Amino acid sequence: MRSKRFEKLAERPINRETFIKPWPEVGLIAMDSPLDPSPSLKIEDGIVVEMDGVRREKFDLIDHFIARHALNLEVAERAMNTPSREIARMLVDINVPRATILELATGCTPAKLVDIVQQMSVLEMMMGLAKMRARRTPANQAHVTNRKEHPALLAADAAEAALRGFAEIETTVGVARYAPLNALAVLVGSQTGRKGVLTQCAVEEATNLRLGFKGLTSYSETLSVYGTEDTFVDGDDTPWSKAFLGAAYASRGIKTRYTSGTGAAALMGYSEGKSMLYLEARCLLVTRGAGSQGTQNGSISCIALPESLPGGVRAVLAENLIAMMLGLEVASGNDALASHSEMRKSAKLMLQFIPGTDFITSGYGAIPRYDNMFGGGNFDVTELDDWYVLQRDMQIDGGLVPVREEEVLRVRERGARAIQAVFDAFGFPPITEAEIEAAVTAYNSEDVPDRDKVADIQAAQRLLDGPLTAIEVVKALEEAGFHDVATNVLEMQRQRVIGDYLQPSAIFGDDFQVLSALTDPNDYQGPGTGYRAEGDHWSVLQNLPQAWDPHTYLENLDAVPRETWLEEIGPAKQGDQPEVIIALGPAFGAEIDHTIGGLDHRDVLSAMLQGIRDEGVSARVVRIHHTSDCAFIGHAGAQLSGSGVAIGTQSKGTTVVHQRSLAPLENLELFPQAPNLDLDTYCQIGRNAARYAIGKPTAPVPVKIDNTARLRLIVQTTLLHLRETQQIERDRPPSELRVS
Repeated sequence: MRSKRFEKLAERPINRETFIKPWPEVGLIAMDSPLDPSPSLKIEDGIVVEMDGVRREKFDLIDHFIARHALNLEVAERAMNTPSREIARMLVDINVPRATILELATGCTPAKLVDIVQQMSVLEMMMGLAKMRARRTPANQAHVTNRKEHPALLAADAAEAALRGFAEIETTVGVARYAPLNALAVLVGSQTGRKGVLTQCAVEEATNLRLGFKGLTSYSETLSVYGTEDTFVDGDDTPWSKAFLGAAYASRGIKTRYTSGTGAAALMGYSEGKSMLYLEARCLLVTRGAGSQGTQNGSISCIALPESLPGGVRAVLAENLIAMMLGLEVASGNDALASHSEMRKSAKLMLQFIPGTDFITSGYGAIPRYDNMFGGGNFDVTELDDWYVLQRDMQIDGGLVPVREEEVLRVRERGARAIQAVFDAFGFPPITEAEIEAAVTAYNSEDVPDRDKVADIQAAQRLLDGPLTAIEVVKALEEAGFHDVATNVLEMQRQRVIGDYLQPSAIFGDDFQVLSALTDPNDYQGPGTGYRAEGDHWSVLQNLPQAWDPHTYLENLDAVPRETWLEEIGPAKQGDQPEVIIALGPAFGAEIDHTIGGLDHRDVLSAMLQGIRDEGVSARVVRIHHTSDCAFIGHAGAQLSGSGVAIGTQSKGTTVVHQRSLAPLENLELFPQAPNLDLDTYCQIGRNAARYAIGKPTAPVPVKIDNTARLRLIVQTTLLHLRETQQIERDRPPSELRVS
C-alpha cells in the first residue's frame, strides 16, 4: 500500500538529487568534522611554533605558508584570545565597524575562523555579509560561451551582457585552441555594449597569461588553491607557485582572483578527514597570504557535493563570510547548476542576493544553458526577467538593469559587425552577412551557421603565437568606423598601465572611474539573535529517508566478483615508432570494472583500440600508478608514446587525448562528462588519437553535454575517484599491460 501523496512527492524535482549521510573520514561532511582541529596559536621569538594543534616540525606546506605570510602576528594573540562568540556578535553588531573585525581576522588561524562562523545562524551570516562586503556597490559577472565557439555570436552575446549591466564577462572554450578567438570576440563585444567591462577567458594558466599579455583579457582565469598538501602536489602546484603566477599577472596590470570552494578536496580524494569548511578556511588564508585581491568561492563547480550533506548550503555561506572577514573581494558562486528544484536554487541564491556580495554570481549565464560551457549555469538568459522582478520586489541592486528589445538588437548587431571588421583586418576566416544576421537574433548557437573549425583554430593559433595584440585590434576597429569601440578597447589598455583597477574588489563605473574597496568602501552598519536548529531536533531534520549511506556504494563495488583480464608484463618502455598509448588509471579493470555511465571497461578499451586500428596505427596499453588525475595520466602516457600522443582514461570513464609537448593541464581533446560517453564515442576518440599520432588534420570528437550529470552523479564520482586514488603508488613507474 502506498500513500498517493508520497507518490507525488517522489516525483518532485528535488528528489532527483542526491542526499547522503555524513562520512567524515573521507571528507564527506560540510562542517564540524570530528577530525577538525581546535583553534590554537603559539608564537616564540616572532615565529609561529604551533597552529591549530600542530607543532611547527609537523607543518605541511600550507601551514608554513599561512604562518609565514597570512597571519598578522601583531594582533594574533589578541584575536585568538577573544572568544569566538564575541567576534561572531561583533559581525552582526551595528555598533562595531567593519575595520575592527578586519583587523582581528588577520590574526585568526583557520580553525579560529571556522569556530567564529559556526556560532552563527544563516540569518546572522547574511547580516555579516552585508557589513563585511569589501565594495559598497554590488555587482555581477556573466558567462558568455557557445558550443560552436562562434565569434559573431560571442561578440553579440557579450555586447548584450554588457548592456544588461554585468561588470565582468567570462568566457571559456570547448576546445582549448579556440581560446584566443573567444577572448578577442568577448573583448570587442563587451566594449561595444558598455565601456569598462572587465573580461577574461578561462583556459590553462600559461595560455591565459599570454592572452593577458596581448591585452585580450583584463582579468585572469582564477588561480586554484587547495586545502590539503596532497591536493596541491597532485596538481603540480604550491602556494608559492600560485603567488608567483598571481604576481606575473599583476605585473602586467591584469586583475587576478584566486578560487577555492567547499568540497574540492573531498572530490579530489585528499580531504584528510577534515570538514569541507575547515579546508576552505585554509584556502582563504593562503589566498590572503599570497596577496590576491579576491577570491571566487562558494563551492563553484563542486556545489552538488556539499548540497548532498546536512548543512552544506550553510557551509557555503560561511566560506563567503570568512573570505570577507579576510578583506577579500568575493565572487560568491551561484554559477554552477545547483539544483533541479527551482525553489532550492532560488533559496540558496538569496543568501548572497539579499545581503549583497562583490559579485553575486561568479557567473550568471548570459546565454542559454544549452550553450554554457562552464557546466550549465545556475541561472541563464531565460531567467533574466525573474532577476529583474526580484530586484524590484525587494528594492535590491542585484547588479543588472532592465533593457528593451530594440536596444539589445542594436548592440548585438554592432558587436557582431565590430568583430567582423577585426577578422577582416587580420585576414582571419571571414564572418559572413548571413552569420551576422543570425547572431543578432539568435537564441542559441543552433541558430547560427557552422564555421570551418580547422580554419578558425589555425587563425586562433596565429593570434596567440604572432605579433597581433589589442593595439592592432584598436587600429582595425578605428579604420572600420567603430570609433567608440576602439576608444573603449584602448582605454582598457591605458587603465592597465594606471593599475588602479588592481585595487581590492575593483570594477569600473561610468566613464572608467574605479569602484573598489578603497574608492567605494562598504560602510554598512546595522541586529539580533534568533532561532537555530540544533541538538536532537537538528538530528531529526538531517535524517532524510532518501539519504543513502556512501559506505554502501563502495561495499557494493567490492562485492562484485572480478576476473583478471589485464596482465602486467613489466615496466612500460619508451616507444620508438608512430603509435598511440592508452594510459589507464590505477584502478581501471581491477578495483573498478565499469565507468560511471555503466560501460564495461573491457568494452571501453576494445572500442578505443578498434578506433586506433581503423587508422592503421599501432597501440599499447599501460597502467599509470603514480596519479589518479586524468590530465596527468594522459600526460604520463604521452611521455612514453613513440608519437608523443596518448589517451588517458580514469576508471570512471573521464578521458583525455594528450600530446607530449603540451603542459599537463593542456590537451588535444578532453572528455570530462563520462556518463555521456558511449562506445562509439570511445572508438572515435581512438581514431582521432591515431590521426594526431600520424599528423593528419582532424576535427574534435563531438560529444553530448548533459548539464545535470554533476547533480545526479557527483557523489558517485567522488567515491569512484576516491577508490582510484586509494590505488595510487607514488613511486611506481608505469606498467605495460597485455589484454587477455
